[in-house]
Amino acid sequence: MIPKIILGKGARATRRLIGYLYGPGTANEHTDPHLAASWNGFAPDPGRSPHRNSRDVEDQLTAQLDQPVKMLGDKAPTTTVWHCPVRAAPEDPILTDAQWADIARRIVAAAGIAPEGDEEACRWVAVRHADDHIHIAATLVRQDGRRPRRDHDIRAVQREARKIEIDLGLRRLNPGDGTAAKRPTSKEHFKAKRQGQDTTTREILRTRVRRAVAAASTETEFFALLDATGVTVRPKTGPSGDTLGYSVALPGDLNKHGEPVWFSGSTLAGDLSLPKIRHHLTNTTPEPATARPADPWHQATAATERIPHHLTHSSDHIAQGQLVALGGTLDLLPLTAPAAARSELERAAALFERATRSRITADANSARVLHRSVQTILRTPAATHDSAGLAMLLDAALIAVVFAKHWHRTHQHAQQEAAAQQALVHLQTAYAQVAAPVLDNLARRTPGIQTKQRYARHLQQAAPDHADRILQDPAWDALATVLGDAETAGHNPTTLLDQALGQRTLDDARNPARALTWRIHRLGQRHAPGPLAQAAMARSTVRRPTTPSHLSAVTPAATQPQPPQQQPRRR
Repeated sequence: MIPKIILGKGARATRRLIGYLYGPGTANEHTDPHLAASWNGFAPDPGRSPHRNSRDVEDQLTAQLDQPVKMLGDKAPTTTVWHCPVRAAPEDPILTDAQWADIARRIVAAAGIAPEGDEEACRWVAVRHADDHIHIAATLVRQDGRRPRRDHDIRAVQREARKIEIDLGLRRLNPGDGTAAKRPTSKEHFKAKRQGQDTTTREILRTRVRRAVAAASTETEFFALLDATGVTVRPKTGPSGDTLGYSVALPGDLNKHGEPVWFSGSTLAGDLSLPKIRHHLTNTTPEPATARPADPWHQATAATERIPHHLTHSSDHIAQGQLVALGGTLDLLPLTAPAAARSELERAAALFERATRSRITADANSARVLHRSVQTILRTPAATHDSAGLAMLLDAALIAVVFAKHWHRTHQHAQQEAAAQQALVHLQTAYAQVAAPVLDNLARRTPGIQTKQRYARHLQQAAPDHADRILQDPAWDALATVLGDAETAGHNPTTLLDQALGQRTLDDARNPARALTWRIHRLGQRHAPGPLAQAAMARSTVRRPTTPSHLSAVTPAATQPQPPQQQPRRR
C-alpha cells in the first residue's frame, strides 16, 4: 500500500482538488467517483447526488472543507490543502468502501490531521474513483482554528501503511529510508501512456543523466554527453556568471502552454544535483596513466571481483562507494551489449539504482579503477564490442550483486536488498544471452582428443571433487579451448588451472566449467612467464586451499545463495 502526501496552496486550492477528484481525470481514468468517508460521516457527496447539479455539490463540499480556513481570514496559513492518494498493490484483493473508509481514518490519524476521538480536528474526505485507490483531501486548519500537529507526517503515514498491510493481509512493502529517487507522478504516467511510451520522461532523463555522470571525466564532458544523447540542458547561473545548477528536458516534451517540461538534476535524484556531480567527478577522475594500459575489460573485471571483499571487510563508507561504482558500471554496460541483451541490462541497471542509495556516505575514491576501466571501454571501439569481455565482467558483476544484496540485508536496508535481488534476475538473463554465443564459438575450436584428455587428467588430480561435473558440463569444450589458447601463448595450463581453481570455490556452481572458462580466459591473456620462471614456479608452487564462500560462483546457472543469515565466508 503506497500513500503519497501532496500539499496545496492558494485561495482555490481546495476547489481545484475537489474538481479534479470528481472530474474525468487526465485520461478518463476516474470511474464512479464517490465519498468513502469524511470527517463527520455525512459530508455532501457530488458522486451520489443524482438530483442536483454536481458542480453545485462540489462547491458545497469545498465550502464546508474550507470553513475553518476562511474563519482565520488573513491569518490563514499559505499552505491550506493536504492531499494523500493511497494505492493498493495490483495483486491485492479489491477492498470494500468500508475497508477504504477505515484505511482513510487510520491514515489521517497517523498524520496528525484528525487524531482518533478529536472532535476539533481538521476536516477531510476520502474520495474513491477506482478499485485500487482513494484520495484523501483535508484542509490544514483545525475546527478550533489551530494548526494540526503533523510533524514527520510522511514517515508516520508510511509506518501506518505497513501496519494496514499486515492487518488486512495485503502485499507488504519494504520500509524505506528516505533515500529513494522521486517517483513519477500519476500525471506523468498518464502522459506517457497517452504518448505511447512505456517509460515516463522523468525516468528517461534520470537514466541518461546517470549514464553521462558515469561516463564523464569532467563537468564539460558531462554536459557534452547529455547533449549527444538528445537531452536539452538549461544551466542555472549566478550573478558572477558561474554555473550553479542545471535543468534538463526532452525535445518534444511540452506542457499545455507549449513550453518544455524542465527537471532540475536534484528532482531527478538527490545525487544528480550539480554539486553532487562535481563531488563525484573530483573523487573519481583517474590519475594520468604512466604505464602501458592493460585490457580495460580485465581491469574492470578485477575491480568488480574485489567488490565482495570490500563489502565484507572494508568500512561502510568504502562499501557504499563500491556499490555506487557498481551501479555506474551497470548503467553503462547496455551501451556495450548486443541488441538481444540490451533491454535486460537496462532493466537490471534501473533496478539496481535503488541499491546504490543509502544514508551512508560513499567513499568514491576507493572505486577509481572501476570507473576508469569502464570509461576506457566506452572510449575504445574495439573493446566496446568484445562479447567475451562483457560476459567475463557480467560473471563478476553477478557475484558482486549477490554480495550487495546480503550487505544491505545486514544493514537492514529492505528496499535496497529487494532492488538487488530484482536486478540479479535480469542480470542473469542478460548474462545468458551474452555468454551463450561466446561459449559456442569457443567450443567450435576445441582441441583434439589427446589434448583434452591431458587437461582432464590434471583436473581429476587438481579438483577431484569437481572433475566429473566439469567434464560433463556443456561448457567443457569451451574451457578446453581457452586452456589450449593459453598454452599456445606460452602459459603452463596446469599452473593456470591451479590458479583458477584457487580463486573461488566451485561448490555452488551448477556449471563449473563455465565459471572456470572466464577465469582461464582472463589469466591466459596475461603476459606468459619465460621457461626459467615457469620452472621456478613448478618447484616452489604449493597448491593453495580454495576459499569457501556460498556466494562465490553465482552465474546464471548457479544455485541460489545460502540463507541470508549465513555471511560470506573468507579464509
